[in-house]
Amino acid sequence: MVPVVLVVGPSGVGKTTLLEKLLPVLKRRGLRVAFVKHHRGEFSLDQPGKDTWRMARAGAAAVAISSPRKFALIRRVQDELTLEEILGTLGEHDLVLVEGYKGAAYPKLQVFRRGFPPELLAPPGHLIAAVSDFPLDITVPLFSFTAIEGLAELLVNYGRQQLAKK
Repeated sequence: MVPVVLVVGPSGVGKTTLLEKLLPVLKRRGLRVAFVKHHRGEFSLDQPGKDTWRMARAGAAAVAISSPRKFALIRRVQDELTLEEILGTLGEHDLVLVEGYKGAAYPKLQVFRRGFPPELLAPPGHLIAAVSDFPLDITVPLFSFTAIEGLAELLVNYGRQQLAKK
């Protein structure tokens, strides 16, 4: 299975901004990275008035759109899919970064920032690294928000180690 790392922290702490900076560095290093975002409410990827939006609104249980370079599927579900079910749909990648699903039993990268509760969200042994704008007394590698290259190196090495175990 592809290595999975959950990026966790309170809402507004900077998880998405961090990942936005990290993904291009991982791509430059040759990794094909998939991303999963957990959203607690409703969401829409479609654009009102477009064909796929119209078909979904008309009652289609699933709507797919395909072009020479992209594919997207929006499917209505009775119950929220588990992270494992979602991971099973992603295809071949070198690493999957997941924002959210903090309760899932996968390795975690936790993001800390001044002004947010400093509580650890990962059980012992699940935290592989942290990113923070203040010092922390932890036993895993700690990166600043500007140490993207170092964090990328850690994730590349982590992914290689996980794949070697398989």
